[in-house]
Amino acid sequence: MPRQLRVVLAEDGVLLREGLIGLLARFGHEVVAAVGDAEALRAAVAAHEPDVVLTDVRMPPGFQDEGLRAAVALRAERPGLPVLVLSQYVQRDYAADLLDSGDGSGVGYLLKDRVGQVEEFVDALDRVAAGGTVVDPEVVRQLLRRRRDPLAALTPREREVLALVAEGHSNGEVARRLVVTEAAVGKHIGNILAKLDLPPAEDTHRRVLAVLAYLQA
Repeated sequence: MPRQLRVVLAEDGVLLREGLIGLLARFGHEVVAAVGDAEALRAAVAAHEPDVVLTDVRMPPGFQDEGLRAAVALRAERPGLPVLVLSQYVQRDYAADLLDSGDGSGVGYLLKDRVGQVEEFVDALDRVAAGGTVVDPEVVRQLLRRRRDPLAALTPREREVLALVAEGHSNGEVARRLVVTEAAVGKHIGNILAKLDLPPAEDTHRRVLAVLAYLQA
């Protein structure tokens, strides 16, 4: 019989949060803290040292990827901390970081709309808490697609800009060809570099690396 788990729950939707508390109690688990934002999640983990963390991805204040980023940070601070993400969305960048954290054990990513039975969900939580890995096949599919096509996250306009950069054009020439301002081109290039995970570095030329990614895609 699975052991009783002490769970820290992070979910900004109050009805779902309360529903999960009741659901987990039915299966003998205790939610030691239920919070609605990423900052409170990190504080709750520090205060309660739970057996497992159950978190959503999009949370206040930005409703982007705050919950998932907090989960990645928690895994870095506490190697081996079991974390199960339960969300409507696949946030591909940080999902890959989460699943790659540590040795990949004690981690899971499920999609809310694809959980077919309550028992399956609770079993997934038990397995993650015990050091297992549980990932929805749709999450795997999207992560594999991202790795096959590094340009998948770019908008059509960003692809246009990168194509012209790959031809050797300066920002000014790209702006002239696309009939936009040079400042707009600079902003597009900044977005491209961020989406291709090319942070500032003294010893690499990020434009060259971006062009290489374009040519390889």
